Amino acid sequence: MKATLYFRGSLSSCNYDCPYCPFSKNTDSQESLLKDRLQVQTFVDWVEEQEGSGHRLSVFFNPYGEGLTHRWYREALVKLSHMQHVDKVAIQTNLSAKLDWIGDLNPATAAFWVTYHPGQTEEERFLQQCLKLYGQQILFSVGCVGVKSAFNSMASIRKALPDDVYMWVNAYKDRPDYYSAEDTAFLSRVDPYFGLNAKDYDSMGKPCSTGQSVFYVQGDGRVKRCYKDRQVIGNLYKDGLEEICRERPCRMRQCDCYIGYIHMEEQQFASIYGERVLERIAKIP
Repeated sequence: MKATLYFRGSLSSCNYDCPYCPFSKNTDSQESLLKDRLQVQTFVDWVEEQEGSGHRLSVFFNPYGEGLTHRWYREALVKLSHMQHVDKVAIQTNLSAKLDWIGDLNPATAAFWVTYHPGQTEEERFLQQCLKLYGQQILFSVGCVGVKSAFNSMASIRKALPDDVYMWVNAYKDRPDYYSAEDTAFLSRVDPYFGLNAKDYDSMGKPCSTGQSVFYVQGDGRVKRCYKDRQVIGNLYKDGLEEICRERPCRMRQCDCYIGYIHMEEQQFASIYGERVLERIAKIP
């Protein structure tokens, strides 16, 4: 089967301290870091064991924190990118870690979902990091949380990035009616598809690929239909994909997160993102 696996281990700390992010307030102990490392290694080993099974897999790492500052995430990306049955491996990252290792990646399968955090890094350094990926012909998108304090920085980095690098904006939804019409127009100039992220999607009972061909894997192997649905539908290591997969209409009233609503079957996101949905690269109008 063709499946997408989102993986999130025990890591819950970041080297940034963005005020809008809860994960920046956490500090992992050596014990929790060891636990996360073993979880990532177990997951990569399981993926490797699927070679010859008929599965075609795409993998996305989205830890509660910054993964690339830890060696085991870098090693996992390199190893997975060279597996013949892995179509894509991507990671969500602030791109603050050294990138002297990216030459070991298979650029045909590796990709990055890069988030820009103004105030946490200098624009020039962030741009240099992005251009290192660009120079290695590794696909990536760049995005930012759409807080008003970041508007000037977003406009500047959008202007500095190559034209063929897609930049997305995550709508700030913690405050209702946060954006004026002028704000929305500005953000839509940065990200032509901002309006798709700015709204929530009615999803209760509607068909979704999650739980059928898209799975959200916890560090210990527990699998959920999606992260916001707490129901555990199986264990990847004990049950395997064949025992877990089946049609599962959404159980949530609304879906407000990109990695959730992107898999709603009645939406038309496939025409926008195509095979680049994991790294969040849309077709630039």
